[in-house]
Amino acid sequence: MSKNDLALLVLDSCQEFGKKVEQHLLQIRNEKDKRYIAKLNASRFSNGEGKVKINDSIRNKDIYILCDVGNYSVTYKCRGKDHEMMPDEHFQDIKRTICATCGHSTKVTVVMPLLYQARQHRRKGRESLDCAVALQELERLGVKSILTFDAHDPNIINATPNLSFDNFYPTNTIIKEMAKNDPGVFENAIVISPDFGAMERARYYAEIIGCDVGVFYKRRDLSKLVNGKNPVVAHTYMGSDVKGKNVLIVDDMISSGGSVIEVAGKLREMGANRICITTTFALFTEGFDKFLAAKENGLFDTLYTTNLSYIPKAFSDYDWFYSVDMSYFVAQIIDSMDKKEPLTKYFNKTKDTFKTVQKSINN
Repeated sequence: MSKNDLALLVLDSCQEFGKKVEQHLLQIRNEKDKRYIAKLNASRFSNGEGKVKINDSIRNKDIYILCDVGNYSVTYKCRGKDHEMMPDEHFQDIKRTICATCGHSTKVTVVMPLLYQARQHRRKGRESLDCAVALQELERLGVKSILTFDAHDPNIINATPNLSFDNFYPTNTIIKEMAKNDPGVFENAIVISPDFGAMERARYYAEIIGCDVGVFYKRRDLSKLVNGKNPVVAHTYMGSDVKGKNVLIVDDMISSGGSVIEVAGKLREMGANRICITTTFALFTEGFDKFLAAKENGLFDTLYTTNLSYIPKAFSDYDWFYSVDMSYFVAQIIDSMDKKEPLTKYFNKTKDTFKTVQKSINN
């Protein structure tokens, strides 16, 4: 039975996604006149300082705070000018929201699909350790659970050993969407990891599809630092022949897109047939033009990502671009947590997805 004592605190960065989650919760629980999203106001002073006020009662409720730290479409006026909110500001609003509950909630869970500072999960020498520090901050503020997706390094869980940290993957949902839209891509297929860091994810795709896996070695110039990273000098392929095969390039995140496009170009030169790029988060930090040019030049065929982080609506105009909706999956997780049910079933869907792939191939 549903407990009906949960409340969703949806920040401005996650409004559209949060409303979908609420609608799916109502569907799952067969409710019509229930409202789960509590009203809140995240405002800014003219100098950029902010505050959060919760306008509905959340006393004795399990709170789920939804925030997309990667949403750059949220703006506010600062000193008379429009200012795009950055990840640091989104994370600060999460902390403000926790403080605004005033300890009245039973339990606070932060649903942060794109984990804040996930790429700064470890340090070499005198570097900041931002992701670990952020998680520890949330724990000190009384957060009991973190829900995220495809963390850059799942081992970040070790930063807060007493905090419940669930890291889910959209793999099964993405593959099922691919099976619906382009089932032929799984025939004579090979999964490619653009670097060794994404190899485990690529192997998981390959296991479900039932195919071989290859990887590119990303050689970097360690003597230089460009935009916070050592620039890539060359991509060297390691794996079986891709000539005539359908290729799935799998990664957790597309930032500028330079590496994945270069990998796609090399695979095309090697004689790959269809090339499909799949990623959990498509950030496009240097814009979408690079992908438009790559598509026009025939470097890849389709690109699949999720709506777990902000993507401009204009991108959906392209028939080769697919944004896979994860709101129902998130609603299922929240519903199960509220009912105190185990979450194991949301991690182990390999067999069901494998059957879907095989059915699409046979048809």
